[in-house]
Amino acid sequence: MSQHVLELRKISMTFPGVKALDEVDFHLKSGQVHALIGANGAGKSTLMKALAGAINHYSGTIVLDGEHVEIQSPKQAQQLGIQMVYQEVDTALISYLTVAENVMMPKIIHQMKKKHWMSWRKLHQQTKDILHSIGLHISTKALVSDLSLAEKQMILIARALATECRFLLLDEPTAPLSQTETQQLFRVIKELKQRDVGIVFISHRLPEVFEICDHITVMRNAKHVYSTMTTQTDEQEIVWYMLGKRLEEQFPRYKNENQKLGMEVIGLSDRKFLKDIHLTINQGEIVGIAGLVGAGKTELCKALFGESKNIGQVKLADQELKIQCSADAVKAKLALIPEERRKEGLLIQESVVHNLTLPHLGAWTNRLSFLKPKQELIAAREMIQSLGIKTPHAFTKAEHLSGGNQQKIVIGKWLLADCDVYIFDEPTKGVDVGAKKDIFDLIINLAKKGKMILYVSAELHEVLGISERVYVMYDGRIVKELKTDETSENEVLFYSAGGNQDEYEPATSEI
Repeated sequence: MSQHVLELRKISMTFPGVKALDEVDFHLKSGQVHALIGANGAGKSTLMKALAGAINHYSGTIVLDGEHVEIQSPKQAQQLGIQMVYQEVDTALISYLTVAENVMMPKIIHQMKKKHWMSWRKLHQQTKDILHSIGLHISTKALVSDLSLAEKQMILIARALATECRFLLLDEPTAPLSQTETQQLFRVIKELKQRDVGIVFISHRLPEVFEICDHITVMRNAKHVYSTMTTQTDEQEIVWYMLGKRLEEQFPRYKNENQKLGMEVIGLSDRKFLKDIHLTINQGEIVGIAGLVGAGKTELCKALFGESKNIGQVKLADQELKIQCSADAVKAKLALIPEERRKEGLLIQESVVHNLTLPHLGAWTNRLSFLKPKQELIAAREMIQSLGIKTPHAFTKAEHLSGGNQQKIVIGKWLLADCDVYIFDEPTKGVDVGAKKDIFDLIINLAKKGKMILYVSAELHEVLGISERVYVMYDGRIVKELKTDETSENEVLFYSAGGNQDEYEPATSEI
């Protein structure tokens, strides 16, 4: 097979007040996996959206196999064999349609233009074959709205494979996936590579980049700054090019000396998946919740925040809370930073200032409940500066900011509300190493002020790095409580996978 070469030359793009791309060059060859990395806001996703036809107001040249091509729409990109799997899965899928209808959407549209009759049996069988090829065994008749985030991600990959794809652009594809699902995806990527498909792999997880990619291109501040083969560099060098500086110790040292009980959960169940949850958090303590994808971590977060009908008790400072809905949780000074920030944590079409002040509008209203916009703006600007949110101005819509800056807004709105309990559900998903350090510093500072932190993540090294105790979840239950300075990733993973408490034997290196 002849090798295809895709070149982007001097690609530039400007949004109101923002230079999103500044004469960026990028080369991709078929049969190779090319990592595109950089800090949040560096321009990675924007560059790929231009290549996929999702954004067309760019300048510069796109060349395919030596010939200049025009890409002004997703249809034109697909006709050239270019497909993109977006990071925001819910914006790319139609939730009220079935798995088969979402996977085969491009073919359905194409066939409907030619004829009025369609073999749905054949369409479902084709979908089933594609899903099985990537190791996904779910009903093709299931509604997308009923799928997990990880399953939705795999549906998008399946859709790309349903068409003639020469170049596949993957934007943070492993962010919602478990370790097992990630390895399954890597197997698919390797098979596509053997079929001469060129793959762009955008990720903030550097170990994955070095495991699966042949080449690395680094962007910083909307520019291309470095390209090399993965075998000729290392993580420290790549971090330096990403941030323009060496990364300090990621997890700040902190030990909570306050042993006063702050929050207690007794026998919590959501009548569906969660079963008999018991946990405690001392004042000023960071407690981790670990587990694999599907263990019930997110369900626990939502249950505590009043998003499900629960049985059991939640006590705060010895007072039982009556939380029937999210509004009750906010009144009780609980804060939830959700896993799906664009869908559940932000009003994506609203400005930065309105997102930041929304949970606590009463602080900026007069006695007649009229908003005081000047005071609201002052508070928002102070938070923007405090968290280092990169935005042209306070009235920029949240949708125009990078994932890391959106995450800072989600956290910042609860800081302005001055809550007592902060529940972080996968807070570093899709966030670069520099922004991760900022989030860890912020969490430590909250704990130092006596706030109670629940840090929920499938990233075991993060849970162990920042928390003092960790509860391990499996199949909707807490199966083990561990002190983080007396355990290891291997032990947490053992219990996360359903291991029996009497059977764990630490490896020699852990003793």
